Amino acid sequence: MSLQNKKLLLIIGGGISAYKALDLTRLLVKNNVEVKTILTKSGKEFVTPLSIMSLSNNKVFEDIFDVNNEKEIDHISLSRWADLVLVLPTTANMMSKLNLGKAEDLATTVILASNKDVLLVPAMNVRMWLHKATQNSLKNLLDFGYKFIGPVSGEMACGEYGEGKMSSPRQIFSYLKDYFNNRDLVKKKKFSAVVTTGPTREYIDPVRYMSNESSGKQGYEIALALSKLGVKTTLVAGPTSINFSKEMNVKNITSAEEMMIVVKKLLPADVVVCAAAVADFRPKKKEKNKIKKCNEAHSLLNLEKNTDILEYIGKSNKLKPKLLVGFSAETENLIGNSIRKLNQKYCDMIIANNISKKNTGFNVDYNKVLIIEKNGKILDLPRNKKSYIAAKIAKKIIDNLLINDQNTN
Repeated sequence: MSLQNKKLLLIIGGGISAYKALDLTRLLVKNNVEVKTILTKSGKEFVTPLSIMSLSNNKVFEDIFDVNNEKEIDHISLSRWADLVLVLPTTANMMSKLNLGKAEDLATTVILASNKDVLLVPAMNVRMWLHKATQNSLKNLLDFGYKFIGPVSGEMACGEYGEGKMSSPRQIFSYLKDYFNNRDLVKKKKFSAVVTTGPTREYIDPVRYMSNESSGKQGYEIALALSKLGVKTTLVAGPTSINFSKEMNVKNITSAEEMMIVVKKLLPADVVVCAAAVADFRPKKKEKNKIKKCNEAHSLLNLEKNTDILEYIGKSNKLKPKLLVGFSAETENLIGNSIRKLNQKYCDMIIANNISKKNTGFNVDYNKVLIIEKNGKILDLPRNKKSYIAAKIAKKIIDNLLINDQNTN
């Protein structure tokens, strides 16, 4: 596989290493990559638009308020056009801006609006790189889902030696080649996934229902992560306040019964991730009218079990996917209860999280989970953004799918 016909949006920052963007552009174009460039105001101090345009054979974009640019292609379209966004060099100042979510020029606006992976290539003095502020920005940017190439250790332009030196154009090119090879390999396999997320609502009468605190954020982030990796993904979502990406295929449901019906229609699939917090019980009878509190006949609520979707899929010879991933939301004995659930429901992997903690789990942006596999391996993912957790889970899923595919061929 190669980089042929890939589209790369190159954002050139301000720093002495900016000249390396020219070498990288030459290397990419030589390998049939289409390169479009955004040149920042500070980047223009080190390289010229003419030199970039000559190498890329494309127009160079500079100013977000350029009327001609906006007519031709706006800040949203630039990020949508690209397969990948690369920021080189990424200065300490640029890292700080992205950490704060600033959108003050064309470069930062495009990055913030991007629905593609953004690769940052840091280049700065060793002391700047090791400074607590920069390291704090690094941690937050990784949490946000940015990817980093380097920096490496070496002699700086200032004469000092240490970590902070920008990766060479050849190293960056090699990274990009591996990135697209891995993504294309997954796309070539044409893997499909079904992810469930959110709570379900089991109505007692027209206005009252039984439900839980699930926000649906973790399942949604897993669906996004799988989709970014090249998996054709469908999200089956209970009632949530999430503003879903227009590019995500979403099936909205309300009750556990509706979720079961939709999931069955979407099977078979290569992987199923049951991240939804499905209600275990539902009222035996839903009243047509609102129950009055003076009606003593309704002082007791009669319940019946909902179908266990995860167990149903796990026990099905016909519908079971290559990889079945469950979630185990526990308040005690996290590992023991999760392993029991993994075995009882014939899962290949289970994601265990302790929902008794207020700063992780239900209805917050952070999570802390254990990835437990049926072979006994346990991966502990410390508290982090749900997007970061999702990326780790998605990678583990892809790795397992590729291994399973090799073993069956």
